[in-house]
Parts: sequence; C-alpha cells; structure tokens
Amino acid sequence: MPSGTLYTYPDNFRAFKAQIAARYSGFDLKVAENFVFGETNRDPAFLKKFPLGKVPAFEADNGTHLVESNAIAYFVANDELRGGKDRTKEAQILQWISFADSEILPAACTWVFPVLGIMAHNKQNTDRAKETIKEALNHLNQHLLTHTYLVGERVTLADIVVACTMLSLYENVLDPAFRAPYQNVNRWFNTIINQRQVKPVLGNFQLCTKMGEFDAKKFAEIQGKLGGEGDAPSSKKDKKKSAEKKEAKPKAAPKEPEPKEDLDETELALAEEPKSKDPFAAMPKGTFDMDDFKRFYSNEDEAKSVPYFWEKFDKENYSIWFGEYKYAKELTQVFMSCNLITGMFQRLDKMRKHAFGSVCLFGENNNSTISGVWFWRGQDLAFELSPDWQVDYETYEWKKLDPEAQETKDLLKQYLCWEGADKEGRKFNQGKIFK
Repeated sequence: MPSGTLYTYPDNFRAFKAQIAARYSGFDLKVAENFVFGETNRDPAFLKKFPLGKVPAFEADNGTHLVESNAIAYFVANDELRGGKDRTKEAQILQWISFADSEILPAACTWVFPVLGIMAHNKQNTDRAKETIKEALNHLNQHLLTHTYLVGERVTLADIVVACTMLSLYENVLDPAFRAPYQNVNRWFNTIINQRQVKPVLGNFQLCTKMGEFDAKKFAEIQGKLGGEGDAPSSKKDKKKSAEKKEAKPKAAPKEPEPKEDLDETELALAEEPKSKDPFAAMPKGTFDMDDFKRFYSNEDEAKSVPYFWEKFDKENYSIWFGEYKYAKELTQVFMSCNLITGMFQRLDKMRKHAFGSVCLFGENNNSTISGVWFWRGQDLAFELSPDWQVDYETYEWKKLDPEAQETKDLLKQYLCWEGADKEGRKFNQGKIFK
C-alpha cells in the first residue's frame, strides 16, 4: 500500500482535501505529530525538503515531496477520483478545482476572514464578495439541478476540493436564509460532508445558524497575537482610536500565530514572510496618498470617489495606464475569463501598496473582452520593476494615458463606476478591483 506523511496544523481545510482523498483511495496517509507552525516548518531539515516552508506539505515514502494542497490531493487519490482515465472527465474535474480556487476562495476569504478576526472589515469589499459568492452558488445550483455530483455519477476530486473550499462559508456565514435559494447546492454539500470517507476527517460539522459578523474586539486581540497593526483605519474616527491605543499601550513583542485561529496556509505564510525590498522605494513619494484614496473609494459612492481622485492625484509622481487583454478571441466562458483576472491579481499581490486597478469584463460567454484602468507610483510600466510581476502583463496591450485629457477622465470614470461598454459595444458584465 502506498504511504506518506502530511505536515499541517489542525483544522486546515486545505489538508482536508488530501486526507479525504486518501480515505477514498486507500492511501496510507499519516499526519505528522507535534507539528508546530512557525517552528517545525522553519527547521533546516524541513526547509531542505520544502524550501518555501509552506503547509500542507507532503512526503511520500518513495521520496516524493509536494506542496500545494490540490497537487497533494491528486497524488494520494486513485484513478476513480481523478476521472477514471477519461480525458473529458479529467478536464472537467480540473475545471471545478480551478473554479473553487478562483471564484469561491478569494471571495470566501474576503467575507469570512473579518468574521474570524484575521482581517479588517471593509463593507464594500464584503458586499462584493457576497455578490461573487451568490454568482458561484447560482452557477453550482444550476449545474446540480441535473447532476448528483459535479462530474459523473460518483464522488471525484472535484466534489472534495469544492466542498472543502466552501467549509468556511457554510460554517460561518451561510445562514439558513442566505443559503435557502440554493437547495441543489445544499443537498450536494450535505451529501459530500456525510460520506463515510469524509465524516472521520471533518468530524461533526455544524452548518451556520446565524450569519457571523465582524467583531472589532476579536480582531484587535488576534492582531495583537500576530504582532501586527492590522489594516489602515477606514475612517478618521478609527484612525484616532488607533492612535490613542498605540499611545496608551506599548507595542507587544510579535508572537507566533496559533493554528486554532483558523488561518489558511496563505495567511500564515504571510504572517511569517520576511520583508523584501520594495521596488517602488527609490521613487519620490509625491503628494498622492494611495491608502487614503483606497479608503475613500471603499467607503464612498463612485460619484464622490471620481472627483476625489482628480482632486488628489499627483500627475508628476504617479501615472495612469490602460491595459487591454490581447487574446479576446480565445476567451470562452465568463467565469473562466474572470479566473484570468483573479489569477493576475493574486500574482501581483506585492504591488498593492503603490498601485490600484479596476479591471472589467465586457460581453458574454464566447464574446467578451477584458480591459482595465490602472494607476501607480512612477511614470513607467510598473510590472517591469520586478520579475515576480511579469507573469501576466505581456498578455495585455498597455497604453499610458494623459491625465489632462478628457478621454482619460471619461475612461477612469467608466472603469471606477463599472458602467458602459467596450469599444465594440459589448456591455459591462462584471469587474474586479485591485487595491
């Protein structure tokens, strides 16, 4: 019997994928005992096997080393879970796994993390996340109207990965009223979590009875444990309170995050990640306060945000750019096109401090375009400042805009307000904000 060891902290939904897959396939998967995040995964012996120090991490008895939860789950699964060597089913399974990571997970984190106290609350972001989750649930609900499982007539990795990705939603925010319209999804989810191979991993899973809400006190306590200050205050009142708190209490020494806080592997990794040199650091700061504009845009209507931008914008030290996806003819399903945007945003995460972008999809399935308006510190194309930011930018045609031109003002308004159509008349479908 094949076997291996999984390194993770307790109650990690990403690790659940592999643990469940192993129970279906008969893979002898042992969970490493005495794993302490921040210690075990920083040990030289661990880093020799897994240089990034990420968890979950997997070591097979044949010497194979893997990170990334979907890859680990795939390794320990059997042919039946992977699609039975049917290429169509295999592709469909991969499609649903991608759907979980791109359409569900980012929005779920944005909504649930503030409830858990590990991210500051932003009403506009949360509202958008709820709408994204509704879209994902509608898509799932329609598919499951005529399907028992996501692919084929048996449980596959698609069901395991999507269900695990939705655990935090069903546990914390999808109360009976919110989930009521999605009966097909509810039926499917309950079917999966009650499988005999799943229950020993998840235990007695309890569906949310009351939608969780952000608790400022809980957030402050958890940020204290992480040794951080949290996000920038969202209002003058919050800023004043934050300043008073700093003045009254000396900053505590940083502490390692506790696994019980339910941080996912990405959040834990970020908490541990050493600071790297900021590619924008050598540029003049100018007078434009990017954080101030982001807060204003998040908390005020676009009718106020657009004039506020032009009132504050520093054209000498910041530039505005228009990016248009080059391969529109290859775009098919809308949700897959949106995956491209989400993936790009994730890979540009370290650009957020000095950049803002509004990227929109216009049109419909098999007839859509992607384009966006961006602005950042400096006068040159920011992606060229770091190799880490160059994965996606060459798939876009970039044009620097003249901040004095009326065309630029009209374009910025269109993209910040999410309205209008592209140059060929395709109507606005949906948008995503990078901030």
